Amino acid sequence: MNRPISGAGLGLRRDFLADIGDTLPAPVSFLEVAPENWMKLGGGYGRRFRALTERHPFVCHGLSLSIGSPAALDWDFLKALKTFLDEHRIRLYSEHLSYCSGNAHLFDLMPIPFTEQAVTHLVTRIRQVQDFLERPLVLENVSYYGAPGQEMSEIAFINAVLEEADCQLLLDVNNIYVNATNHGYDAEAFLKALPSRRIAYGHIAGHHQEAADLIVDTHGADVIDPVWALLAKAYQYHGVFPTLLERDFNLPPLSGLLGEVGTIATLQTQARMEVA
Repeated sequence: MNRPISGAGLGLRRDFLADIGDTLPAPVSFLEVAPENWMKLGGGYGRRFRALTERHPFVCHGLSLSIGSPAALDWDFLKALKTFLDEHRIRLYSEHLSYCSGNAHLFDLMPIPFTEQAVTHLVTRIRQVQDFLERPLVLENVSYYGAPGQEMSEIAFINAVLEEADCQLLLDVNNIYVNATNHGYDAEAFLKALPSRRIAYGHIAGHHQEAADLIVDTHGADVIDPVWALLAKAYQYHGVFPTLLERDFNLPPLSGLLGEVGTIATLQTQARMEVA
């Protein structure tokens, strides 16, 4: 298996594929890719990607599993995904606690109703996916802008899914900040209520502030200070966990991204020193 992840990570983009060699640029210690973007690549890109997965720790963060969909699981996709994960010996596969398809692909992450019925639906599907992939499924707390049919709080819903499905959590700190602002709850209390033992790794990202009470989760800007502070709180409450910088739009040069990855590493070091 690919080595376990630790420390601070960065999403691998083709834009800076040539900058990643036999050693990762400091302070990056692991890489993440969306498997959908790399599963069918052959030729030079395919050979380059294989060389990287043979040398460096990787995690996969999917886009199209649609775990909360009312439609049947896409078993053809799951078979291709398992082949890809096995071929590259990647042990961690994460996805979004949302859905993105019904009778057709919706090309967006839709909110799952926070209901007991949805929990039951998810638990069945998560167990099927975990059994088939022979890996724990790692699910991310997502940003959302409406909560249709809500019967439970967001935190009660997430914790019920994690516990009943016996799966893991990708803790996205920026999404907590975005949702807390948009839906008017206490971000730190939400963070503290998550189960430490379920956290596999974390994400941090920038966003767009549309209005005082409306933030759009874009992954297209630098991380702001209140989100960095929330990450520091996450390490305080849950211990240090591997954390990756997400940046999907308005990409700066790699050197700019490395500065933010360095901030993750600094916060991890500070958190370890505080408990030493």
